[in-house]
Amino acid sequence: MTQALENGSARIVFDETSDPASGRVAWSPTKSFWMTSMTLIGIVGAPLTFSFEALFVFLGLTVLTLVAGHSLGMHRRLIHNSFECPLWLEYTLVYLGVLVGMAGPFGMMRQHDIRDWAQRQRECHDYLCHRRGFWLDYFWQCHCDLKLDSSPKFILEERLCNDRVYALMERTWMLQQAPLAIILFAIGGLSFVVWGVALRVAVSVTGHWLIGHFAHHGELDGNRRMSWRVLRASVQGQDVPIAGLISMGESWHNNHHAYPGSAKIGLLSGQPDPGWWLIQALAKLGLAWNVVTPDMMPARPALVRLSGPGTGWRICHIRRRLWARLFSSA
Repeated sequence: MTQALENGSARIVFDETSDPASGRVAWSPTKSFWMTSMTLIGIVGAPLTFSFEALFVFLGLTVLTLVAGHSLGMHRRLIHNSFECPLWLEYTLVYLGVLVGMAGPFGMMRQHDIRDWAQRQRECHDYLCHRRGFWLDYFWQCHCDLKLDSSPKFILEERLCNDRVYALMERTWMLQQAPLAIILFAIGGLSFVVWGVALRVAVSVTGHWLIGHFAHHGELDGNRRMSWRVLRASVQGQDVPIAGLISMGESWHNNHHAYPGSAKIGLLSGQPDPGWWLIQALAKLGLAWNVVTPDMMPARPALVRLSGPGTGWRICHIRRRLWARLFSSA
């Protein structure tokens, strides 16, 4: 059986033996060394090399790589094919996504699509849905890999598997920090390298994990963070409102579970989505077209609209106030 994951660029191939719930979490030396080194250099080196110029480099490169690179290039373009653009622009956006420091383009696609497939099944491994506690989940996601006993196959479409530029990015994704480090050192010395490479990578990767953890870990206060429910799915994505802006719109994760192929993720009023703003700007310049939004997507019978975001929070808040008044008057 072949299942298309509504992303237009990659496919997950599975059969009745494929199991999203059985497997083991194994420590990954390469992944762990990469994350540990970036984090330690950032934590130790940042205070010792602080300058306002280095801080501005950190902020500027973090925003650029996350919004243009990860959100647009890797996620909305390469993985979900939610808009089209010139090939040179696609390469540029994806390269900026590589500089975030999480994985190469094919590695990102494989991780995303295996997780997507697993979360839509009736059962899902704890690794793939962030069910474990905070610190264990951090260790698993940032220092380990999941080895499913019977994993589905990940098959790239021909356009990508024959692309030499992406193949080079995939083989050298860690080394791609080196050219940037050389440029930053030439401009501002060691402080620019510490803040613009090590600290930026550590913060970006850790932040990506944090969004994933809180977007999948438990259903708090009823529907407080959910506007939609996908029936028969083992995992429901939830919004993380506090991170809506700094995640470039990616933390409106309940919307994304509802409409994964949409270029617009902040769907409701009061949901800022910088990634969508950039796509709109590119479209006005003629650099983005065939932009997918929910109204253009086929209906999903398994998708149920809930009573509305905030309803669960209001009910629980009223309940708490009522109990507080009862106890205070007793």
